[in-house]
Amino acid sequence: MHKIDVDELFAGKQSKYALVVGVSKRARQITSQFENDGTVTEEKPVLIAIEEIENHDINLLEPDENEL
Repeated sequence: MHKIDVDELFAGKQSKYALVVGVSKRARQITSQFENDGTVTEEKPVLIAIEEIENHDINLLEPDENEL
């Protein structure tokens, strides 16, 4: 089982909501890509998305301070 340190993942982020939305959007993109390619994997799309964020392979857009 893959353990995720949420505090480490949240470090440097302003909004937990932006983090959750970013992970879910990326996981849906991964799922769609796997379905289109016919890829079968045991790894969960959410975990792949989280790893991409942890490794800074993708960046999340966050609202400005005055939008919160």
